Amino acid sequence: MFSYAEAFLLLWFYRYVRLIVNCFAHWTFKPIPLPEKPSLTPEDVTIIIPTLDGEGDELRETIRTCLAAEPFEVILVTIDAHLKRLSLLVDSLGCTSINIRTFSVAQANKRRQMCRAIPEVRTKITVFADDDVTWPSTILHWILAPFERPNVGGVGTCQRLRRTERSNIWDFLGSLYLERRNFEISATTHLDGGISCLSGRTVAYRTHILQDPSFTFGFTHEYWIRRYQLNADDDNFITRWMVSHGWKTHVQYCPQAELRTTLEGNVKFLKQCLRWSRSNWRSNLSSMLVERDIWRQQPWSAYALHLSTLSPPAIVGDGLLVFLCYQATVGWERSSQVVALSLLAAWMFLSKFVKLLGHFRRFPQDIPLFPISILFGYFHGLIKVYAFCTLDVTTWGSREGADLDDAYRMIRLNQRTKS
Repeated sequence: MFSYAEAFLLLWFYRYVRLIVNCFAHWTFKPIPLPEKPSLTPEDVTIIIPTLDGEGDELRETIRTCLAAEPFEVILVTIDAHLKRLSLLVDSLGCTSINIRTFSVAQANKRRQMCRAIPEVRTKITVFADDDVTWPSTILHWILAPFERPNVGGVGTCQRLRRTERSNIWDFLGSLYLERRNFEISATTHLDGGISCLSGRTVAYRTHILQDPSFTFGFTHEYWIRRYQLNADDDNFITRWMVSHGWKTHVQYCPQAELRTTLEGNVKFLKQCLRWSRSNWRSNLSSMLVERDIWRQQPWSAYALHLSTLSPPAIVGDGLLVFLCYQATVGWERSSQVVALSLLAAWMFLSKFVKLLGHFRRFPQDIPLFPISILFGYFHGLIKVYAFCTLDVTTWGSREGADLDDAYRMIRLNQRTKS
């Protein structure tokens, strides 16, 4: 049996070694620079944008900024019912210098939309983009730079929330979610090239990987715990495919590859968090327990990212640290015990702040809201537990019309299919 002091030190080191190392890795991270004589240019890129509505100002702005990056082609995929309105939107753009093609599928399912477009790609690089992102004009040049290394198969981007003058507390929490993600993926990319998910908001892959028949079969025949065919979590699957097939991934964490996106600016943000948490559970469990490639190829990321999925909620971990510290110092003088507990509290406060330092440098007016982020972090632990208990649910719940074809996202296999 461990003493209280030994148990405290073990838990402290388990929780905070990764933070300390990740801080140094994040602060010293440098993106792969642009080559003097690139072998790939934006002319070698096709952009695929799956979209549900097929219209709207956000989609128009996404297409506009994608065109400004001067790719070879843009392919838009919607559902059959919205193909006409999407075609009208494209016609209204009046773009003649860059080809734009539109396709449709019967059901609203991102994997099916992607599979409809992938065979149409004629360039070396395929970029997937969500229909609510805006790009800097430099993004393709910086996304392409890592592909100069022949072992790189996928490249991700830096992501930040598109703030408005009427930003609210939900926007603040959404900004911090993206800030933490940028912190973690830049650190683990720097250390061992690992990442839990190359986010589909904007991500680039070598086209021949996506057009490989074995990839297509795997992408359309993923199974969850041998009970369900999973058609959600597309970006998680492709990220794991890169690892399991020996491809390296990279993230260009720099302003030149920094996209802006939208998250729910109301209570629906909680439903987004729930959906992301379910995806993380399903994918990270698959990585750790089923495929297991990460333990050999990305040991630091396995510890710092994937294993953290199994960590108890923050309120439990913090409470246990305080309890163990208190018990370990029971025999100390009262003043010394108070100092020890105060130092622990200060460290815990600092550890929650340091990942968000970049956000507060850009928006110092948000610093008074920091305690709210701590409380939300404790609440998010409940979301994480509930997500684990409902891993067979794939609904969005945060976007109108997004769940009309939810039955296709996770299909329960009957006995005949399993046999």
